[in-house]
Amino acid sequence: MHTGSTNMENKEHGRIMAFLWVGLAYFLTAVIAPLILLKLKGGPIEFWAYPAKGLKWSLIAGILGAIGALGVLLAFGASPNPPIYVPIVMSIIFAGAPIVNAIVNTTKEGNWAFVKPPFILGICLAALGGYLVTQNPPKPPPAEKSAANEEAK
Repeated sequence: MHTGSTNMENKEHGRIMAFLWVGLAYFLTAVIAPLILLKLKGGPIEFWAYPAKGLKWSLIAGILGAIGALGVLLAFGASPNPPIYVPIVMSIIFAGAPIVNAIVNTTKEGNWAFVKPPFILGICLAALGGYLVTQNPPKPPPAEKSAANEEAK
């Protein structure tokens, strides 16, 4: 999305313009495709008549996900140096989300008694990976050193 927003060639509104296209992509992928699949498999396509509890929780999850994506987008816009912060923020999100999901759902379902060591190891490795990426983002050398290196060649 960072590449899309910079290629919108509008510094002030490029991120929101790109987000609009991401929304369209989500619509095509998350609305049109499931309707086609349901139709092909003989499932119910009258989505407005789905059970209220399932509809409610699915809609809430989708809204929260979209708000989170918009929040990330706005955070990148406020960032002093997006190319440096993008991998940091994304590693926190994509390592953090599975950790939170695993802990919350294991707790919610009361399954801690059935947890095996590889599950805990996976959570720890996801946390370690997020930490390592956050602490060691790829950074270009300072401008003075780069210019000096070019002159030395």
